[in-house]
Amino acid sequence: MGYDWGMTDPTQPPTEGQRPPAASPPPTEPQTERQTERQAASPTVGDPLRGSRTSGLWVAVVALGLVLLLLIIFIAQNTQNVNVSFLGWDGQTPLAVALLIATTAGLFVAAVAGTLRIWQLRRRVRRGSPR
Repeated sequence: MGYDWGMTDPTQPPTEGQRPPAASPPPTEPQTERQTERQAASPTVGDPLRGSRTSGLWVAVVALGLVLLLLIIFIAQNTQNVNVSFLGWDGQTPLAVALLIATTAGLFVAAVAGTLRIWQLRRRVRRGSPR
């Protein structure tokens, strides 16, 4: 009979000279994805490099600066005049200005629609309505 290298069948009772197999730890409830994400996202209390409002503001300022730089380049490259007609108004304006006005108007319409939807959902939550 050869050496079994410590491998025993856990279903068989231990023979003389063998140790019983180590007990496995008790089963734990599996963590949900949200708990795992929360643990990964929450910085430790003593972490000096954790995010803060100031760091978030700094990132926003840098991002805004980059957007403004791209906007300046866009305006500088699109200076040719175009004819614009809107609700009886006629005129000429640089192409970049016309496109920026159209984009701003579209963003405004989307913001109004989003705000109305948020108000609607908040009202439903306060009322407790499942609709």
